[in-house]
Amino acid sequence: MQKKRCTAIVLAAGTGSRMKSDVAKQYMLLQGRPLIWYALHVIEVSSVIDDCILVTGAEDISYVEDEIVERFGFHKVDAVIAGGKERYDSVYHALRAIADGDITVPNKDGYLFIHDGARPFLTEEILVRCYEEAEREGACVVGMPVKDTIKIADQNGYAGQTPDRNFVWQIQTPQVFGTKIITEAYERFMGQRDALAADGVRITDDAMVVERLTGHPVKLVKGSYENIKITTPEDLAVAEAFLQMNDSNL
Repeated sequence: MQKKRCTAIVLAAGTGSRMKSDVAKQYMLLQGRPLIWYALHVIEVSSVIDDCILVTGAEDISYVEDEIVERFGFHKVDAVIAGGKERYDSVYHALRAIADGDITVPNKDGYLFIHDGARPFLTEEILVRCYEEAEREGACVVGMPVKDTIKIADQNGYAGQTPDRNFVWQIQTPQVFGTKIITEAYERFMGQRDALAADGVRITDDAMVVERLTGHPVKLVKGSYENIKITTPEDLAVAEAFLQMNDSNL
């Protein structure tokens, strides 16, 4: 069977306010390279990913094109586009770019790999597992079973429930969907988001959009406990330790 086209959507439009830095976290240096370099490098050399849309702040587009894409030779980055206020806005902008034909090769019936640019420890193994599962299920997300006991708090801050941790996963990215599935889900969501917000529904990831707006099941795929998202200064220190521990020669 011929491999379907796979497009990565890398989200890098965040401000990184929790990093307590004037520099957006995705451009902060990690062992001498911008944080976003690590995920883009894996995508660049991947046998799974064919092309990439990089979503960043509107004010950062020229910088990203010159100092990230051009400087490091990321030839698979087909477009650098402006994101939106919320994460789902940024994803939707990328989906519209694909639907409107704003990329070199259309991806109408392939798979879209939506990945946080602040997760530097993406691997080819994760991408392969995701592709294989997407082929079987049409939709999958990377995650790992939680190690700790989880408590569900009530409105007063008391422990209300203790779910069986054998069934509790911490969700990561990439989150992978057939192009038609995720596009349909987002079109429905964008038409209903005000009503959903009024009902107190807070969309926190792409799988939730698919689950809630289409009912399509989303398979969980094991990622890695190292596949962390850099959100705070402590996370950056952990990432440095991971790189040193793995004796990376990237």
